[in-house]
Amino acid sequence: MPAPGASRRFIGVDLGGTQLRAALVNEAGSVVRAQRVLTDRAGGPEAVVAQIEALVAEMRDDATQAIGIGIPGAFDAASGVVLGLPALPGWAGLALAARITASSGLACVLENDATAAAIGEWRAGAGRGCDHFVYVTISTGIGAGIVVDGRLLRGARGQAGEIGHCRIADASDPCSCGRIGCWEAVASGTALGRRAARVAAAHPEGTLARLAHGVPVRAAHVGTAARIGDAGALALLAEEAVWLGYGLVNIQHIYAPERIVMGGGVSQLLDLMADGIAAVVRERLLPGFPHVPIVAASLGDDSGMVGAALRASEL
Repeated sequence: MPAPGASRRFIGVDLGGTQLRAALVNEAGSVVRAQRVLTDRAGGPEAVVAQIEALVAEMRDDATQAIGIGIPGAFDAASGVVLGLPALPGWAGLALAARITASSGLACVLENDATAAAIGEWRAGAGRGCDHFVYVTISTGIGAGIVVDGRLLRGARGQAGEIGHCRIADASDPCSCGRIGCWEAVASGTALGRRAARVAAAHPEGTLARLAHGVPVRAAHVGTAARIGDAGALALLAEEAVWLGYGLVNIQHIYAPERIVMGGGVSQLLDLMADGIAAVVRERLLPGFPHVPIVAASLGDDSGMVGAALRASEL
């Protein structure tokens, strides 16, 4: 138990297909300390659960009260059982919350990763003070966390916010869900990386190909090339801005937020795409809808960890 007068603290875990992050967070949403490791995908669920247990043991102190885990998929909120993680096969049916409680002695709650990040930005980041706001993550995939009328919108079984799978195109590469035309299929960091790889293959002497040094071309390479003025990279970002703009207008029409907060890797390129996104918004937003601010997440990569910890503070 914490000493009398000591601030309570909570552990937030952000479970990703590539990285596993954990942080000790105080009641104000400030990170006391944090750690990240590569997710042991090859070892399967048992190996990753062991990683989570090790991070919890490393993060906790005498003031730690509870644990929140943001997961990239579906779960049963009442039981804390994972229903399925597209990025991490083999997790369906795993009683993750109970496993972590048994090993740590601390209460544990699961939350969707995008919703957890929305909580972090709402209570401690760029969404503070908003009664209506949407956090949208543009990374490997696309997801969202939504606040309406000062309340977090979770939906049945906590599955609200899968905006990446709204159809906005007649043709595209296959989405991660296997379908065609999803917003994620045309506007995610993965989609941007695929378009960049085609440009690099067509121009092996170009900037993108040189930056990649023989490794797969990613969205990050596009940003690096664009910031040094490469015309091909700037054209790719102009196209990305259009696709992002279409989806962001849909978000405004559906949820009427005061602010949209963008997280994920592609958000680091928001300054390069802001004018292009704004042009699409001006063209497509219905009369009477205000042009709301679209800003980058102020907590950066910490949004999910902080939000998961603050969700645990509600236990």
